[in-house]
Formats: sequence, structure tokens, C-alpha cells
Amino acid sequence: MPLERKTFEYIKIIYNNISMYLTKEIKEEIFAKHGKGKNDSGTAEAQIALFTHRINHLTEHLKNNRKDFNTERSLVKLVGKRRALLDYLTKKDILRYRAIVKELGLRK
Repeated sequence: MPLERKTFEYIKIIYNNISMYLTKEIKEEIFAKHGKGKNDSGTAEAQIALFTHRINHLTEHLKNNRKDFNTERSLVKLVGKRRALLDYLTKKDILRYRAIVKELGLRK
């Protein structure tokens, strides 16, 4: 029994020391800056900003790990989702589209 407990505590310590690239605070900051408030995760601008943050992180990961094909596939799917949201914004409100593209520094 004591050995199992020590193993569990060791795993718990390792798990708690892992730093996440997307914490609750970072999400709230993104939503506050690009959405209507810190809890607004529904607007297209907030989702595009969140996808952009994730895309940038995965791009940096792939620079170091060229053969990580699962991450590459996830990156392509995220880019497609972001593109769909940007297309939606162009149809819905071109001014919002131009604002978010300029703010995030996206091409096109």
C-alpha cells in the first residue's frame, strides 16, 4: 500500500508542474481583448483570436518536431476552422472582418 501511495503522489507532483500553453487566464485575456468580455467565447472574433493563438503554438512546435504528423493534421484542421469563421465574417460584416485581420496580423 505505501508504495502505491508514493507513486500516486509522485505522478501528482509531475502533473502539477507541467505548464500549459493555454491557461484559463490566457483565454480570458484573449476573450477580453477580442470579444465583448472576458467570458465571451461565442463571438467570431474571439474564436478566431483563440484559434490564431493555438495555430501559432502548434507552428512553433512543428518547427522543432518536423515528423509530428498528428500535430500537423491538427494544425491543418484548425486553419480550416479559422478560415471558415473568417469567411463567415466577410459575408456577415466586412468591417469586423477587416478589423480582426488587421488586429491579428493575418494575411489576406
